[in-house]
Amino acid sequence: MSEPAAPDGDLTLQTVPMPADTNSGGDVFGGWVVSQMDIAAGTTAAQRAQGRCATVAIEAMRFHAPVLVGDLFSVHTRIVRTGRSSITMHVEAWVRRQRTGEHLLVTEGDFTFVAISESGVKRPLPAMTGPD
Repeated sequence: MSEPAAPDGDLTLQTVPMPADTNSGGDVFGGWVVSQMDIAAGTTAAQRAQGRCATVAIEAMRFHAPVLVGDLFSVHTRIVRTGRSSITMHVEAWVRRQRTGEHLLVTEGDFTFVAISESGVKRPLPAMTGPD
């Protein structure tokens, strides 16, 4: 399978990892990468659900390349399925290497959220409004 040439989905989050985000090998922790992806996916889920959501599953995580300190780290999200109360999306993390300008997919996965009420109980998604 060849690597995509461009991100699939909407740009949802951008940040730059710092030295405090690295493991003993000097690469950025995988947990930091996943947490940034979950933040971005949660933002997209909350917009679609028009309120609170909780992560209920992360599937098919693939780490293609390390994230380096100083990379411009970008997360793209695309909703692929909605249920009565659930939202599943494909999430891609891309970097632009600081030194070379190379743009590449580093991590991707499928995240599922459930819409919840203010008290934390599962609730139905609102009907779609407008051209979304």
